[in-house]
Amino acid sequence: MRLGETLIFLGIPKNPIYLSGESVEEYLEAIYKINEEGRPAKNSELTKNLKVSPPSVTQMVQKLSDEGLVVYEPYKGIYLTGKGASLAQKVVRRHRLLEVFLHDVLKLPREKVHDQACRLEHALNEETTQALCSFLGNPDKCVDGKEIPHCGLEVESCEDCEPQRVGGLRTELSRLRPGEQGRVVGVKGGRRSSKRIQDMGLTPGTVVKVVNAAPFNGPVELEIRGTKLALGRGLASHVIVELEGSEEDYNRPFTRGPVHR
Repeated sequence: MRLGETLIFLGIPKNPIYLSGESVEEYLEAIYKINEEGRPAKNSELTKNLKVSPPSVTQMVQKLSDEGLVVYEPYKGIYLTGKGASLAQKVVRRHRLLEVFLHDVLKLPREKVHDQACRLEHALNEETTQALCSFLGNPDKCVDGKEIPHCGLEVESCEDCEPQRVGGLRTELSRLRPGEQGRVVGVKGGRRSSKRIQDMGLTPGTVVKVVNAAPFNGPVELEIRGTKLALGRGLASHVIVELEGSEEDYNRPFTRGPVHR
């Protein structure tokens, strides 16, 4: 019996394919960029953008949902949870920093930096990303004018990042979905916003749970120390929270569906 026939006889696909951490990042990044426009992602958009088959997208979205990284609403679309957003922002941050480096430092043509950044973004670890950010002068925008996600650390300058670099899952409070909770680690923005937020009890170390929130607009209803609080989405976007777990929890192979190349 040939090897292929033996594998099939044993119930093992002839060409078994595994979902790597890299493919998870690709999907989260693609969903993030669509959500960034203020709308849920459609399966058809992921099929087109990632150049994979519709069944593959369906399988992966289900897996991401099982992992608590996305919420899928039939006939509406897909949007990231707080954990999904925090992981996606790490990838998008690396990608957009690389675009700035390739364009501004290495002087590559603008039309070539995106593809090159796609190839390099999965290889950078947290330490290298922070070093690159510091080297570039902590840029706010990529070459296309899109926002580079905040590193999620409450620091005055890039030099202060190293002591706090722990690879945690951090994102804006406004990105958390109902049922998710996190610990406040800082507030970004001006002093006025910071004071107003802290006056509401959202001080560093405070555990907050999202009770209710629409995906892209409207206030965020929170529970803090047993008390309910409604926070405008604009203010909630200034609050950085740390979620349970770390990036390493999701940096592992998933044995379901194809790998996007």
